[in-house]
Amino acid sequence: MIEAIAHLGLLDDEDIDLDIAALELSALDHDGIDIAPYADRLDALEEELAAIADDAESALDQAALLARILSERHGFAGDRESYDAPLNADMIRVLDRRLGLPVSLAILYVGLARRVGWSAVALNTPGHVLVGVGPEEASVVIDPFHGGRLVTQDVLLNLVRQALGPQAAFDPSHLAPMSNRMTLVRLLLNQATRAEKAHDPARAMILYQRIVDVAPSNGQGWWDLARLQLGAGLVDEARGSLSAMLEVTRDAESRAHVVAALEALAGR
Repeated sequence: MIEAIAHLGLLDDEDIDLDIAALELSALDHDGIDIAPYADRLDALEEELAAIADDAESALDQAALLARILSERHGFAGDRESYDAPLNADMIRVLDRRLGLPVSLAILYVGLARRVGWSAVALNTPGHVLVGVGPEEASVVIDPFHGGRLVTQDVLLNLVRQALGPQAAFDPSHLAPMSNRMTLVRLLLNQATRAEKAHDPARAMILYQRIVDVAPSNGQGWWDLARLQLGAGLVDEARGSLSAMLEVTRDAESRAHVVAALEALAGR
């Protein structure tokens, strides 16, 4: 386990500071970097929002103030020109460039809202992470990639159909809140899948290792790590990852697949 992020896998989910955790993950790709100045930037954003937070009487007001600070004052926005660039999921570079992916920008919005005591969650929308602001019974949905704009039902349906196909219908699960750990996994998974598409399995393997370090109970992460380890000829490591998956997986069909894979590796 990578020492710098080992603590994330041990924390209760509610004890994870989402924006700081994303910075810690980012620092793994920047040898020798001091993240303190970046943490200070987050603190400065908090001070700006705290100075006007009392003006927010509703979730709609809170969403508007978040957008005012992050989008209008500081220019954080989605990178439409180089969307797939790895640096868009690298929180250090997101803070440097003020450009990012939906998930990395969502982490900034959620983290900043929570710093001033507001309720905010990243939402598990297919293909495009959104943010819910305010208490569940009176929340609003915003899109950090597009300047924190409010998301209407029509916009949401269009996002779902872009991700799932033109005939897809909206399902309430498309606005399901993600835990802190799940949000970090989605950030890392975004990087891992892009690394595989770029034919860089070594990089992808590093990222899947981070996924299981952050979320030790993520069975799919262990499976994908084992798959890449086996492809690299790391049979013992793959066997260890499959064994770890078996410990955290309760689904009978999934367990049967893992047992079969372990049996296939027994003689290797």
